[in-house]
Amino acid sequence: MLHAEQNNNIDSLNTLWEQTTGHPDVRIAVLDGVVDTKHECLKAARLSQLTTIALENSAIPSQHGTHICSVIFGDHRTPIKGLAPKCSGISIPIYSQLNNGVVSPCSQIDLARAIMKAIEAKAHIINISGGQLENSGNVHPILKNALEACEKNKVLLIAAVGNDGCQCLNIPAAIDSTLAVGATDEKGIPLPSSNWGSKYKKNGILTYGKDINGAFPDNQYGRLSGTSFATAITTGFAALLVSLQIERHQTINPLAVRQAILSGTDSCTSGHEQAAYCDKYLAGTLNLTNTLKLLFDKGIQMMTNEMDTHQPKELVIEPCSVNERESKEEQSTSEVKSTSEVKAATVHDKEKLIPAAEAELTPSGCGCSSEPSSDRNSLVYALGSIDFDFGTEARKDAFIQNMPFGKNNPYDTEAILSYLDQNPYEAQSLIWTLNLDVTPIYAIQPIGPFANIGYEKLREALQEQMSQGVELVSIPGITSGSITLSSGQTVPLIVPNPRGIYSWSTKALVDNVLGKRPTKSGADQTQYDEHHEGLSNFLSRVYYDLRNLGMSPEERALNYSATNAFQVSQVIESTTKGKLELDDISVQKSPVSRPDSDCYDVEISFFNPTNTLIANKIFRFTVDVSGDIPVTIGEVRSWSKR
Repeated sequence: MLHAEQNNNIDSLNTLWEQTTGHPDVRIAVLDGVVDTKHECLKAARLSQLTTIALENSAIPSQHGTHICSVIFGDHRTPIKGLAPKCSGISIPIYSQLNNGVVSPCSQIDLARAIMKAIEAKAHIINISGGQLENSGNVHPILKNALEACEKNKVLLIAAVGNDGCQCLNIPAAIDSTLAVGATDEKGIPLPSSNWGSKYKKNGILTYGKDINGAFPDNQYGRLSGTSFATAITTGFAALLVSLQIERHQTINPLAVRQAILSGTDSCTSGHEQAAYCDKYLAGTLNLTNTLKLLFDKGIQMMTNEMDTHQPKELVIEPCSVNERESKEEQSTSEVKSTSEVKAATVHDKEKLIPAAEAELTPSGCGCSSEPSSDRNSLVYALGSIDFDFGTEARKDAFIQNMPFGKNNPYDTEAILSYLDQNPYEAQSLIWTLNLDVTPIYAIQPIGPFANIGYEKLREALQEQMSQGVELVSIPGITSGSITLSSGQTVPLIVPNPRGIYSWSTKALVDNVLGKRPTKSGADQTQYDEHHEGLSNFLSRVYYDLRNLGMSPEERALNYSATNAFQVSQVIESTTKGKLELDDISVQKSPVSRPDSDCYDVEISFFNPTNTLIANKIFRFTVDVSGDIPVTIGEVRSWSKR
């Protein structure tokens, strides 16, 4: 990774390498471009590459992604000495690259999707050398949930602060629970391009990031500078520290490593020659010697961090790397866009940001020299609203021409539904989407002998949204490839199980579960109203506060628990009688599971608002998510807990 003279700039690296060059049980997920896994410095690496939309759409491997992985996993027998070559790596491509060098962005939702994939793959550390320039620090709720899932699962997320050379924030680096990384030169002075900001005083560090030698595709090598590569170096250090935890028979705790790194930094003091620029030093400069002492000699305690809770607007994630080759090529710059996209880090002038592309129904295959793992099909149980998309201008024009004159507005949902009532076979000509608010998160394509039933249910759900106030639709199924919408956004494709497609409004669902309200005023009416309010509160909490992509087993169990409101109603009825209020909803792996099942416990916690000293009441029921349509098993259990 680094030449010998550069190793001297990384405190105690050689000493650390004498103890470990990484442990195979430590897993690092790299969320970046498609990696050239056949590069000579990566051939021996324990590096797998998951199938993603970006991988399917890439024509060539990414220079940026390949370089980042070589910094971490480079074989010491090659010109690139990676920091943690013996650790296991998981490449999860989020940026695709075309033959002409154009790099396409991913949405914040796709970034969240990749983070959840990393968590499911049991990653201990996630490296994101990219980000979105966003001074408010706002984050999409789905991405916020993914970041919270990292913290819950003790996964360390390391992200670049960006290279705009300004007092500005990058998402996800600006989120408190991440470890944000800026870049210095060989003298420890921040690079002029490295961003800074008040939030980074709490969670940001600096480390070496200038002229980092690394791998380029096709067995090439080159030097690159910027926070992207400082981030990769920090990830390598963190992986070595987690490996040492294993070597010393300690519990793996990446978040304790994060805290030790932050606490062990060399801060910018008033006596520092660069005191006028102390803000640019973030929380301080990485000091590996101090970190080792704090982590292993003093047994530093892990500290938790509050998550950002601002409601976001539509956001853009921007490039995070600066190209400073030894040949003094022109330094690439970042351009701020106004769309909800996560941009790939640009590293040379050929890697341009892609504009909104003409929509395609099928993605192009990856012609790069990488070997994806078999991660194409996965279970999904998602909640959202139904919409449709034409995909191409030609398909939209075909609908305009075939619909009755005067009733052929392709954006008039009622007109489209009326046309489909007369021509139900045309439903398969549309791209049906599942949306969160107005953002498509999946495309839905029924196939097989019951495809007509699936399309009929989608039409019914859309009609009920228009006429009956339906708020949500459940879509169970498996993912199978991806589709590009007319906006240029590419979304995963779900093949749904029609048996599990349901649509409802919260009020109608609660009314159906509880039955009619007692006609006689008095205690019965009061109890009914309280029960109604409690169940509505629970459902709204799942639908809107805990909304998710329905990918992970925990998310599928949670979403199904909201769909199966009849069982939840038993819980709410009991707590209503005790005048308890909903406190928290959590999902965790069930310690007991029947054979060939994948069971998760949904725990709902309630508290007494009139006396908070009283123990909380906990209710638990178990959901088996091994199939595309989850099922509840066993009885509801309850107990008190302080």
